[in-house]
Amino acid sequence: LSRGLGDVYKRQDEIRSVYYPECERIMKEATGASRVVAFDHIVRNEAKAAIKGSGVKLPAGRIHNDYTARSAPQRVRDLLGKQAEELLKHRFAIINLWRPIRGPLLKSPLALCDAQSLAEENLISSDLRYPDRVGETQAITYNPGQRYYYFPRMQAEEAVLIRCFDSALRGPARFSAHGAFDDPQSPADAPPRESIEVRTLVFFAPR
Repeated sequence: LSRGLGDVYKRQDEIRSVYYPECERIMKEATGASRVVAFDHIVRNEAKAAIKGSGVKLPAGRIHNDYTARSAPQRVRDLLGKQAEELLKHRFAIINLWRPIRGPLLKSPLALCDAQSLAEENLISSDLRYPDRVGETQAITYNPGQRYYYFPRMQAEEAVLIRCFDSALRGPARFSAHGAFDDPQSPADAPPRESIEVRTLVFFAPR
């Protein structure tokens, strides 16, 4: 499926049955996790987002983080039920696998904040309301010390892993910040950005 993402808009069931396991495998190899559960995905395309009922979203132009110290464990409980409390006794993370559907990606690329430059005082939590539940995300306030990077002209076979939350209190950064931006080097006739991000629960074996 990863070589044929061009038809992604018509293949939502196949994304879950074929692409999710592929993302789980990649995530396991990249992190050394003992278990990975892919549970959600978002397809983004500015042109197709305008079609009513498409389920496609615009690139997220606001710098943000998807999960907080409250909403991340709650997502584990929502999805894994009785297994959750035992799993939450040990380190876990929520990591997105983000990639272009078509490349090279020229318009609205993804900017990623260097986590070493991200201060907790700049993370502002707010509710995210769904029909069946209430989540929590983080907006990011301005700080001149923040450093942002991006990968220009990404191809469909390239991917970025975005660690939105990590329960470990020491070691890797616990939160991230990311969002689309207007690249002044994008050609005027650049096609709309097409991307897919898969969200995964990543569990680590106790040491």
